[in-house]
Amino acid sequence: MSFKTDIEIAREADKQPIQEIGAKLGIPTEHLIPYGHDKAKVGQEFINSLETRADGKLILVTAINPTPAGEGKTTTTVGLGDGLNAIGKKAAIAIREASLGPCFGMKGGAAGGGYAQVVPMEEMNLHFTGDFHAITSAHNLLAAMIDNHIYWGNELGIDQRRVVWRRVLDMNDRALRDTVTSLGGVANGYPRQTGFDITVASEVMAILCLAQGLVDLQTRLGDIIVAYTRAR
Repeated sequence: MSFKTDIEIAREADKQPIQEIGAKLGIPTEHLIPYGHDKAKVGQEFINSLETRADGKLILVTAINPTPAGEGKTTTTVGLGDGLNAIGKKAAIAIREASLGPCFGMKGGAAGGGYAQVVPMEEMNLHFTGDFHAITSAHNLLAAMIDNHIYWGNELGIDQRRVVWRRVLDMNDRALRDTVTSLGGVANGYPRQTGFDITVASEVMAILCLAQGLVDLQTRLGDIIVAYTRAR
């Protein structure tokens, strides 16, 4: 007896328009920021309107090792959400966005599995709404600004040996863990040893998750330590 693969099940799913999903959760259409027909972000104005509403009940699915069949945190979470809705509870699930690194590694996708998965599975596992790309760009912009500052006189007196802000890429690539940058001549800056981390390990990512609002986001970003001077 053969069973359908996760991707076959996902592609055959009868997806509802995201506006209908929002309506089931009590989110008016005008507060949805659509990304196509089956994905959307929820506007901040609507989120702020919930502050006076009584808290619901939270069930935390903690980290577990997946079974050989791939039943892990996400599969359990999706199945639990489906089960609660099936018995008449008003339940929604919250899971993290997938990183391309684990998706193309041994771990695989992050949308669940079988009939307990989130769709559109392929889009969620790849680029989704583009947040990871934005975080990667913001992080690497700061890295470029540091090197540019050093190149144009280093007014802050940054010790090039003690720059702690590495670049990031949303991919597992061991060849980039430790690198030497700015090779190729005077026009390319001062060579130094650095490397790449995965985007999900970026401090910008952590700050985005923890920030309480735009002002808090700006404050936390401004407090990042990127390098040290020669002074001890």
